[in-house]
Amino acid sequence: MDNKQLIASELAKVIDSLDQSAISNLLEQPKSSDLGDIAFPAFSLAKVERKAPQAIAADIAEKIDPSHFEKVVATGPYVNFFLNKAKISDQVIKEVIKEGADYGQQNEGQGENITIDLSSPNIAKPFSVGHLRSTVIGDALSNIFRKMGYNTIKINHLGDWGKQFGLLMVAYKKWGNKAAVEANPIDELLELYVRINAEIENDPSLDDEGRLWFKKLEDGDPEATELWQWFRDESLVEFNRIYDLLGVQFDSLNGEAFYNDKMDEGVQILEDKGLLKESKGASIVDLDDVNLPPAMIKKSDGATLYITRDIATAMYRARTYNFVKNVYVVGQEQSNHFRQLKAVLKKMGFDWSDDMIHVDFGLVTKNRQKLSTRKGNIILLEPTLQEAISRAKAQIEAKNPDLENKEAVAHAVGVGAVKFYDLKTDRRNGYDFDLEAMVSFEGETGPYIQYAYARIQSILRKADFQPNPEANYSLNDAESWEIIKLLQDFARVVKRAADNFEPSLVAKYAISLAQAFNKYYAHTRILDDSPERDSRLALSYSTALVLKEALRLLGVDAPEKM
Repeated sequence: MDNKQLIASELAKVIDSLDQSAISNLLEQPKSSDLGDIAFPAFSLAKVERKAPQAIAADIAEKIDPSHFEKVVATGPYVNFFLNKAKISDQVIKEVIKEGADYGQQNEGQGENITIDLSSPNIAKPFSVGHLRSTVIGDALSNIFRKMGYNTIKINHLGDWGKQFGLLMVAYKKWGNKAAVEANPIDELLELYVRINAEIENDPSLDDEGRLWFKKLEDGDPEATELWQWFRDESLVEFNRIYDLLGVQFDSLNGEAFYNDKMDEGVQILEDKGLLKESKGASIVDLDDVNLPPAMIKKSDGATLYITRDIATAMYRARTYNFVKNVYVVGQEQSNHFRQLKAVLKKMGFDWSDDMIHVDFGLVTKNRQKLSTRKGNIILLEPTLQEAISRAKAQIEAKNPDLENKEAVAHAVGVGAVKFYDLKTDRRNGYDFDLEAMVSFEGETGPYIQYAYARIQSILRKADFQPNPEANYSLNDAESWEIIKLLQDFARVVKRAADNFEPSLVAKYAISLAQAFNKYYAHTRILDDSPERDSRLALSYSTALVLKEALRLLGVDAPEKM
C-alpha cells in the first residue's frame, strides 16, 4: 500500500461523507516538510458538517489511529500527516534492493505493441542536431513504454523519396564528381543540394528539371534508380555511424520508398466510400466537418503526396503490428498534417486512428536562429558529438588523470550530456544549443548525475558493502527522508512520463534524486562507524540503482568510475 492509500483508508474510517477514492483525490503534498508529508484539506467537508474547516480538521486529527504515523496534527484547516520515517525507509530500501533494475517496472502494457516513428532523416542530407530531438525523445519513450510493460517497435521512416532526389540528380549531373561524393558523401551531396536551391532562385527551369528526374525515378528509369540507390546507401553508412555513437538501434528501416506500391489501396478505399472530391483537377478529402483544411490526396498530374503515403504507412503498421498506440515523434510544424491524417483515416472507417499520437516537440536553435538545411545553416551532429566527447575527456583528465577506460568514460559522458540536455527540456519547448553548458559537471546536467552515481559507487567500494534484504535499514533523519520519498516516487514518475509522452519528467526526477543525495552526502558521514552505517550505505546503494535506471530510460550510460 502506498502512503496516500494508507492515509485515505485511515481517513475513510473517521469521515462518513466521502469514500476512500474521493479522499485520496483531495490529498495534497505540503509546500514544506515541516508541515508533514501529506495533508488533507477539511474545506470540502464544511458544507456537510456545517462547521468551520479548522474545527473539522482538529476533530479528524483527534480520531485518527496514530499507530501508523509519526504524528497527526491539525494545522488550521488541514490535517497534516507525518509518516513513520523509520518504518517506511526500511520498506523502501529493501524493495529497491530486492527488485534491483526491475524496481519501478509495471505491467500496464501486458506485452501489447506500440509502434514509434522516430528520427527519420532525409537521405543525402546531413544528420544535424535538428534530427537529434526526434531520435532521442523516441528512443527514451521506447524505454519508458517497455518499463510500463509494452513491447515497442522503433521505426526509422527514412526520407528516401521525393522531389529533392530529382533536384539532387540534376545537381550531380551538372556539377558533381563521383570520387568526391564517395570520399565524403553527405558533405558533397549537401553542397550540391544547397547550390541547386540557390540557383533555382535565378533559374526556375532547374526546378522543372528536378521534377522530370523524380518522375523518371518514379517510372523506374535505370539511371535514376541507380543514382537514388547510391545516394541512399552512402547516406546510410554515415547515419549508422551516428546511430552507433548515440547508442540507438531500430527495429525497422522501412522508409518512404517502401510504400511506393502500397498507396493504391488507400486511394481505392477513399474512392469506394465516395470521399474523394475533385478540386482544380486535384483529388481531395473535404474535412470541413472537423474544422480542418481539405486533405489533398493526389495532385492534378496524378502525383501522390505525403499524406497519401502516410495513409498507406498507417494501414501497413496497423496490419503488421496490431498496435495499441502508433506514435509519431515529429516536430510541431507537422501538427496540422497529423490532424488531417487521423481525420481521413477515421472517415475511411479505421477506428485504430484514435490510437495514433503525434508526439510533437519544439525547435533546436543556435544563437536563437532557426536551423535550415536548404540554406546551409545547420549544426552537424557527428562532429558535435565528437567535440562533446573531447570536452568530457578534458574534464576527466583534470579531475581523475589516472582513471582507467578514459576513452569509454569520456564517450559515455560526452554523448550522455548532449542527449540528457535535450531530454530534460519539456519536449514542447525548444532550446538553444550550447555545448559548454551541456558538458558541464555542475548544474542540472547529465554529467552531474553521472558523477553522483560514480561517487556512490566509490563509497560502496570503500565500504565493501553488499546489501542484505533481511537486514533492518531504518533511517529517520530529514535528509535521508527526502531521498526515500523520491525513491518511492519512481514508478509514479515513469507512469506520468508514459502517459504524457514526456521523457523530461524522468530527467528532472534524476536531477532531483542526484541533488538530494549530494545534499545528504554533504551533511552525513556515511562511512563513519555508527549504528546507522549499514542503513546509510543501503540508502546510497538504492539511490545509485535508481539513478542508473532513470539514466538508462533516457538512453544515457552511468560509468562506475569518473
